[in-house]
Amino acid sequence: QVDVAAMARLFGYVDVTDTGFIVAVLSIAFNPLFWNVVARWEHKTRMFSRVFGSAHAACYCLGAVILLLNCVRSHCFTEAMKSQPKLESWDCHWTYYSGLAISAVGTLFVISSFLALGFTGTFLGDYFGILMEAKVTSFPFSVLDNPMYWGSTAIYLGWSLM
Repeated sequence: QVDVAAMARLFGYVDVTDTGFIVAVLSIAFNPLFWNVVARWEHKTRMFSRVFGSAHAACYCLGAVILLLNCVRSHCFTEAMKSQPKLESWDCHWTYYSGLAISAVGTLFVISSFLALGFTGTFLGDYFGILMEAKVTSFPFSVLDNPMYWGSTAIYLGWSLM
């Protein structure tokens, strides 16, 4: 049996009709959809590699677009958080510093993942035929299966708390 009263209370703290919230949700959903569709299209057709003259150039271009879309997503998320109701009981130094610590751990996972994978390993190079020599098993992959996803989630959770 599910206690819907707890969920009802939780949704009382989120204004799902707020335009900023809707834009943030759409940008969060759009980004992975976009880059997965583009990467799969490249894998099947090699269209971008032909247009850009090489797989590396095409991968770097997609990586730049992904980074730009991530900046837009982060901005939308920040604006949505500003307009949402706050839990007054959580508006204290302890919550802020907890959020800061969670964001720091998330940043550690994201940056160390990027350093372990490199640019093309991070930004879907395998779809462009750019393969790594071997599976990466060093930190942070020795700690988590998907450290970049978990790290990003931690960053946004920490940001929400802050």
